[in-house]
Amino acid sequence: MILLLSPFSATAQDAKNAHPLDALTGDELGRVKSILIAEGKIGSRARFHSVDLDEPEKAEVLAWRPGTTLPRRAIAVVNEAGTVYEAAIDLLAGRITAWRPLTGEPALLLGEMMGAGDMAKADPRMVEALAKRGFAPDQVYCVPLTAGNFGAREEQGQRLLKVPCFAKPIQSNAWARPIEGLFATFDLKAGKAIDVIDAGVVPVPTEGWGYDEAEVAARGALRPETRAASLSQPGGDNIRTEDGRFGWDIWRFHLRADIRPGTVLSMVEVRDGARWRSVAYQMHLSEVFVPYMDPDQAWYWRTYMDSGEYGFGNLLSPLRPGVDCPSYARFLAVTMPQDNGEPMPIANAICLFERSIGDPAWRHFEIVGNTPQDPKPTVGRPASELVVRSASAIGNYDYLVDYVFRQDGSIRIAIGATGIDAVKGVASQSMKDATAAADTRWGTLIAPGLVAPFHSHYFNFRLDLDIDGTANDFMRERLVQQLMPEGLPRRSIFAVTHEMPASEQAARSRIEPASPALYHFGNHNVESALGHHPGYMLMPEGSYVHPLLAADDPPVRRNSYLHYQLSVTPRQPSERYAGGRFAMMSDGSDTLGAWTARDRPIGNRDIVAWYTVGFHHITRMEDWPVMPTHWFGFTLMPHNFFATNPAMTIREVK
Repeated sequence: MILLLSPFSATAQDAKNAHPLDALTGDELGRVKSILIAEGKIGSRARFHSVDLDEPEKAEVLAWRPGTTLPRRAIAVVNEAGTVYEAAIDLLAGRITAWRPLTGEPALLLGEMMGAGDMAKADPRMVEALAKRGFAPDQVYCVPLTAGNFGAREEQGQRLLKVPCFAKPIQSNAWARPIEGLFATFDLKAGKAIDVIDAGVVPVPTEGWGYDEAEVAARGALRPETRAASLSQPGGDNIRTEDGRFGWDIWRFHLRADIRPGTVLSMVEVRDGARWRSVAYQMHLSEVFVPYMDPDQAWYWRTYMDSGEYGFGNLLSPLRPGVDCPSYARFLAVTMPQDNGEPMPIANAICLFERSIGDPAWRHFEIVGNTPQDPKPTVGRPASELVVRSASAIGNYDYLVDYVFRQDGSIRIAIGATGIDAVKGVASQSMKDATAAADTRWGTLIAPGLVAPFHSHYFNFRLDLDIDGTANDFMRERLVQQLMPEGLPRRSIFAVTHEMPASEQAARSRIEPASPALYHFGNHNVESALGHHPGYMLMPEGSYVHPLLAADDPPVRRNSYLHYQLSVTPRQPSERYAGGRFAMMSDGSDTLGAWTARDRPIGNRDIVAWYTVGFHHITRMEDWPVMPTHWFGFTLMPHNFFATNPAMTIREVK
């Protein structure tokens, strides 16, 4: 499915006025459903797993000019009477161009998740197990979670969820009272619980652990009132729209939101003097993998692929002015298809704002010739940046995703992890209890009776970089110690050795502090006045993403790209998500790791970079009851792309 963004024009549904990469409008979503019904492919009970914009060919988009018309197509994945089909629809012609059954399990429907929870807790075995703990079904709510794929023969062909339960919240925190040791395995195709596991009664915490201000105040005094520190822009922003794209400072780009990756940026260009130069054709989130590190039978399967199984765009949450984004930000609504294919808007799903970061873009104090008789002031310019932000609430976790455009020609992509830790009910009330050592072997006791298991967060991004055109190369420059000959005062320096991998296998890179290197994407068909070839450098920012998991571990087989933080592939439109087209219950055969095994050539051609960032979450008391936002990410930095520092042209503040 696609989330729909039409900030540019009220007539965006008109293909002649729309940008060819604009998200499908609400009218177009309705047309998709109407065409399928009119041609007898679906009935009223059909369910839509996705409706995506079928993008025109890249060459066509790059050649497009306002006022011209390109094909306007959609791809829908629809469940009709228990069979999943892919439908290709020509929206301009109003007809279906393809209809075929699919294999694989598409992403979850909202109705599936809600229905599984209610049906699981109504199962007689669950009713009996809840009664042993003093709960009736109407006193709990149950959460459907994806079950992964561990190769069990009896599970093949099923569409499984694991369904644990929580006591209904008594405060704002819905996750504080887990009913531990009890969960159902639910088959969505059969529409019933096929198994119920009851590992024994664990006391259910009684504390509500709310996070609203009044609830926090009830547990202790709030901080004294203070004068607010805020961002403001009383004169209005400097964001512009033109020809279906946003522009700011030296940047312009297209923006939409899709149901799986969330925000999608396309046709990213930077102005160099009088001309616009290409940096990237498209950038978006590719996959999110969150494996938990507890071998307990109620936890080992918690190895979520949040983007592919649930959808980051599907779960975009409205941004709150003054909290998520400055109050002066531009807030954009998106539209997504519901399970029945009808459009549903999400207000304030994306914000754009510029901010002064309080730092200099550059500065220099010249001490040469600077005397009390002839003082020279510090010269510099203040730095501003443009932020494109969204936030997706994936169950207990909230993830902010930022694309930050800077005046020095760089782009930072950042993720902020916040929300609420997943917690496990335990007997221990403190670390002095006899049960504490066993209860905290795989996690941290963060509150009485609650352990937050250790886990990892991995975010893979697909970067279709086009540095001054589509024919690019990947280059790796290693920093290598060089010993000096006898007789020199220095004993060692470092040198830079240049590598240009010719194929996918050679391009895979493990990024480790002990083996420093620079990772460049450039165009060897273009040459500067000094003879350099323009490039952009991918700058890691200290994310710890080594999986620390065995290669034959089933969740890792489904996400084998983790063994290399950076991969490079020749561009294939069908290779869009590192976890494969259908991540739910996938086996790893259609993933980035499988694609790079083909070892295709990548030299001087249209290539795509796949980069993984993340962190190992060693939980702590300070994460509870809601986690401080933890930021991590990476930067794309120009390298011999501009002739001089592009921030030199920032005007001086008067």
